[in-house]
Amino acid sequence: VQLQASGGGLVQAGDSLTLACSVSGRDSRNFGIGWFRQTPEKEREFVAGIDRSGGNTQYQPGFMGRFKISRDNVRNMVHLQINSLKPEDTGVYYCAATASAGTSSRRSSYTTWGQGTQATVSS
Repeated sequence: VQLQASGGGLVQAGDSLTLACSVSGRDSRNFGIGWFRQTPEKEREFVAGIDRSGGNTQYQPGFMGRFKISRDNVRNMVHLQINSLKPEDTGVYYCAATASAGTSSRRSSYTTWGQGTQATVSS
């Protein structure tokens, strides 16, 4: 499976941003997908995950409320919507696939990574 993240850019605090992860390859719909964020201050951290059906989602507690993960298995896309952006949301966002149908908050559960997309939130 291959993943490609997009949708980052320079945005204003208070705006919304939707990041997209294109998932391709054999059996690409069979795996859980997660979003992670990396900043200069922190290691890559789990933001949200979604299982292969899209019916089960998981969020790291600090990302609940303003972040929403969704999946479109017809278009093979996974989106991360971020509302009410804050400067501390700035970072490189990565999407990754697990080796199973479910979702996980553990970075070690993700075996395939896409390149990141940079989101910069100005105050």
